[in-house]
Amino acid sequence: MRLSLRISALALLMLGLPGCDEAPRFEHAEPGEALSAGSATVMKFDQNAFSQPAANLSPLRRLDFSVGNSFFRNPWVIAPASTTARDGLGPLFNTNACQNCHIKDGRGHPPESDSDNAVSLLVRLSIPAGAEHAQALRERGIVPEPIYGGQLQDMAIPGVAPEGRVRLNYSTQFVRFADGEEVELRKPELHLSELGYGALHPQTQFSIRIAPPMIGLGLLEAIPQDALLANADPDDRDGDGISGRANRVFDQVSRQTVIGRFGWKAGQPNLNQQNADAFFNDMGLSSRLFSRSSCTERQHECLALPHGGEPEVSDPILAQVLFYTRNLGVPARRAVDDPEVLAGKTLFHRAGCQKCHTPQFTTGADAAEPELAKQLIRPYSDLLLHDMGDGLADNRPEFEASGREWRTPPLWGIGLTATVGGVTRLLHDGRARTLLEAVLWHGGEAEAARQTVLTFDSGERAALLRFLESL
Repeated sequence: MRLSLRISALALLMLGLPGCDEAPRFEHAEPGEALSAGSATVMKFDQNAFSQPAANLSPLRRLDFSVGNSFFRNPWVIAPASTTARDGLGPLFNTNACQNCHIKDGRGHPPESDSDNAVSLLVRLSIPAGAEHAQALRERGIVPEPIYGGQLQDMAIPGVAPEGRVRLNYSTQFVRFADGEEVELRKPELHLSELGYGALHPQTQFSIRIAPPMIGLGLLEAIPQDALLANADPDDRDGDGISGRANRVFDQVSRQTVIGRFGWKAGQPNLNQQNADAFFNDMGLSSRLFSRSSCTERQHECLALPHGGEPEVSDPILAQVLFYTRNLGVPARRAVDDPEVLAGKTLFHRAGCQKCHTPQFTTGADAAEPELAKQLIRPYSDLLLHDMGDGLADNRPEFEASGREWRTPPLWGIGLTATVGGVTRLLHDGRARTLLEAVLWHGGEAEAARQTVLTFDSGERAALLRFLESL
């Protein structure tokens, strides 16, 4: 019975549906559509699919990739140590290696039980801004919590108290499709305990974040700024209900306000600063970009401990990690010519999902690495901020992003999430256990798309998911 419903839905799609004339119908794959990252696309689809060097790297450049991988994968240690190139961890931190959060270079996930470590989940902190916080807002985009800073660090070296213990509970709700099928959605409720340095500010704002996948980041960085801004419509002048806009953030090198691209709220301007910020906040490691200690002024025992040099992450190491993170390949799409996948692509466009999840860009000729230049890529993201409604709001601003806005996450590789990481946990806080749950959490500017999806019957839903799984 399920098979016949699916075939019936596909047949209707191919024949054309009433009221759908504005949306394109896809009967064949586009030329080169399987190559999500152009000539950098990799042909690997197992648990190591996200850990491959871009396919167009030369053998010599792959050696540089391997060196960067070693600093990304291997743990950092407490200072002082004989391993001077990799010491200085903490004293407060969330993890001792990048790949502990970005599991197999993929996305993290929230703790699944009370005994599970929250290592690939972070809690960002801030307080409401006042007139006296102008400099902090310009340079950090937030006002850090006075005692605990901008991120709760739930691990520490021996002799230092961790900042706290992170646990999640979930509330649930049900969403019903037009055909009567129901889907359970869950929303995380944050619980902090064992605070090591006293009570939090009474107006503390919290944001739960899981680590995003690492693939294709150098290609996203290489998209020309003008191409991104061409999709921005902050005043919704075309009246389609979509008003994406760029975040404006602080560049630590130029000391200027520029467009943000990286992070869940596009709070970082480039990949090097994103990496340095992760070293600093996630592992307590200084670099030329973030040279101060991650310990706050009220954490005296933390400030008094030895460090691993100034800076702990040297410029050469930061450059090697940058090369690695710029050149992680994107796996090719699968089954792009499958009729069900093509039907799902038609439904994706009928719902209007492509208005934020922009299918393709061409990277600039002036990309940071020659392998990244002039590539036709298909990330399915505009890298812009969109109001996603109350359901997904963290109510914590970051630079110009409001508490309801999020950067459109790229969808390339999303169908391999469970293959790489063992589980599927989607959205900024990992609440969604399936692709369908993630779709149904969309609100705000995406509410019309969500309502359209809720009219899909079981065969149409299956086709939409097959398309998403092919990405």
